[in-house]
Amino acid sequence: MYLKNGKYLTRDGILKDNPGILVEDGKIKSIGESSDKDVIDCTGKIIFPGFVEAHCHTGLDEQDIGYEGQDYNEASEPIQADCRGLDGINPFESGIKDAMEGGVTTFNAGPGSANVIGGTFCCLKSFGSSVDEMVIKKDSAMKIAFGENPKRFYGQSQKKSPYTRMKIASLLREYINKAIEYGKDKEHKFDLGLEAFQKVINHEIPLKAHCHRADDIATAIRIAKEFGLGLTLDHVTEGHKIVDLIKNSGFSCIVGPSFGGRSKVELKDKCFETAGILANAGVKVAIMTDSTVIPLQNLTMCAMLAYRHGMKKEDAYKAITINAAEIIGVEDRVGSIEEGKDADFAIFNEDFMESTNARCVKTIIDGKVRFSEEV
Repeated sequence: MYLKNGKYLTRDGILKDNPGILVEDGKIKSIGESSDKDVIDCTGKIIFPGFVEAHCHTGLDEQDIGYEGQDYNEASEPIQADCRGLDGINPFESGIKDAMEGGVTTFNAGPGSANVIGGTFCCLKSFGSSVDEMVIKKDSAMKIAFGENPKRFYGQSQKKSPYTRMKIASLLREYINKAIEYGKDKEHKFDLGLEAFQKVINHEIPLKAHCHRADDIATAIRIAKEFGLGLTLDHVTEGHKIVDLIKNSGFSCIVGPSFGGRSKVELKDKCFETAGILANAGVKVAIMTDSTVIPLQNLTMCAMLAYRHGMKKEDAYKAITINAAEIIGVEDRVGSIEEGKDADFAIFNEDFMESTNARCVKTIIDGKVRFSEEV
């Protein structure tokens, strides 16, 4: 396959004239080398790397059915480290196909935020008939949650702990300590949850913290620092209030979903400016849809709205490409158009940052056209 003409997005988030992109065996073989085989003429179009969604529940919280497709919150006990998102994803959920046709070729999906510890996220391509075929990272993060959701699912609904933010933090600390001791004891009795949590303790995957309110963001940072663990800050709705704290922590942020209503108290200060404020301060930022909160194919719209509200254009591009890939640990394969990476592309008729008429006209995953407007 050879993509010629048009423009393409560089790793730095800059649109440049396309010197020619040669694809071989599902990988980007070279940029600048020419070929006359399987030519795709991109004249008048823009070649983006396949977009990367860093935080969603696609396939676990299915958008077109009710209870039968809600597999993202195992709300029986607040500690569910043994659960794996990979085991709950339906590859035939309609949102995955919609995402692919919108140019989203990689998505990071996993448990919701009912539990203090919810289980592991996984990273998948948006085409395939089984998760085993689609997966590119089986365990990408361990989900944890602060704030209203664990309180509501347990304290309010089930009348059991945790009732308060204090207890959420206490339960998390207790389990981290238990996991540390489990790893030290070579004669321990096998425990699936503690075994899964060893990837966090051994710095193979980060904690993935659901945190909206400023004090919850601060608590997530505090606990991660106490134990020397990796962490991503997800949602970060009030991140614009504590920019220096977040910047000095060194942790990355996955911001959103900024489009939509303020459905609970901790979202009262939600705004489109947060992503840009953090990025302008030097924080590494990705943007999420939190699908199904926002349909996954609208990831580009979320980046556009951040750009329209103060985020630099190159940062907005990077927030759904290379930054997202780096934050979830798959930048060696996806997130930018570079030699050796997976041949994943979203070809647009126009720049979605500037035009409401922009749309994905062709999606390529692993060097194969999986969607095309052309008959």
